[in-house]
Amino acid sequence: MRGWHGLDDVPEDWGRSVVTIGVFDGVHRGHQQMVARAVAMAADLGVPSVVVTFDPHPEEVVRPGTHPPRLTTARHRTELLAGLGVDAVCVLPFTLEFSRMSPDEFVQTVLVDRLHAAGVVVGENFRFGHKASGDVETLRTLGEKYDFVAEAVPLVSDGETISSTLIREQIASGDMEAVRLTLGRPHRVEGVVVRGYQRGRQLGFPTANLESPEFTAIPADGVYAGWLQGVETGNLPAVYGGERWPAAISVGTNPTFEGVPRTVEAYALDRDDLDLYGAHVAVDFGPRLRGNTRFDSIEALIEQIHADVDEVRRLTG
Repeated sequence: MRGWHGLDDVPEDWGRSVVTIGVFDGVHRGHQQMVARAVAMAADLGVPSVVVTFDPHPEEVVRPGTHPPRLTTARHRTELLAGLGVDAVCVLPFTLEFSRMSPDEFVQTVLVDRLHAAGVVVGENFRFGHKASGDVETLRTLGEKYDFVAEAVPLVSDGETISSTLIREQIASGDMEAVRLTLGRPHRVEGVVVRGYQRGRQLGFPTANLESPEFTAIPADGVYAGWLQGVETGNLPAVYGGERWPAAISVGTNPTFEGVPRTVEAYALDRDDLDLYGAHVAVDFGPRLRGNTRFDSIEALIEQIHADVDEVRRLTG
């Protein structure tokens, strides 16, 4: 799969293609359906498929300070899109200048002049151009002008419409089973492992303490079952070859120890030999086991951790 950052990265000899457009944060089941339709249309026309997405999130540029919690890093989003069979992903830097393009300017600059669109696939609620003035009908009209077919894909619903906003709400409430169903996979939080207070190691359960990128969507405080693994970043390979370990995951401030900032920590079951400091890792969240509790003694805390680990083993085994 080809990856381009900005329109200048698109090869000068790039031919016609089918393009699908969106932020695609989360690459959830609705996004997957839209991309699948673009890939199928491209196959029918005998041309490559291209996903156009944006970074940073348009909300942060248009309304600074309103950036929604991020469901996927840019790297993971591209990786997920590649797994759906697209031929290229073009990440467009979203700027104030870019946001002020009229619908016609956007179509001509992005879809026609650079990507030579033969077809464009979007969601039925798609809006584009300055102040979101363009919609699907606008796109269809411009398609007639510039010789491409525009198609709108219905939104996916499981009782309520699947959207990145819905998934953020589910994550914030800690309902990770609902998140798994709407995303089509567990929610992932990535970060660099940093040194914490090392209390887990002192208790016999050494944890990887993640420092995550700004705006990361972090689940509600509590203890979760899940998995921990190293991931590639830049030119660096994944630590331990990307091996994936069942893990007990703690999110919160650890009320038994006062004055602790909110953290995401993961204990890889039965692994006290891992050296992960400085490594880029991912935590995939399974079911929430319980909320955070203040324990009256270290012994009571250790007893509960043993019970949590047994439950994680059962759920991930």
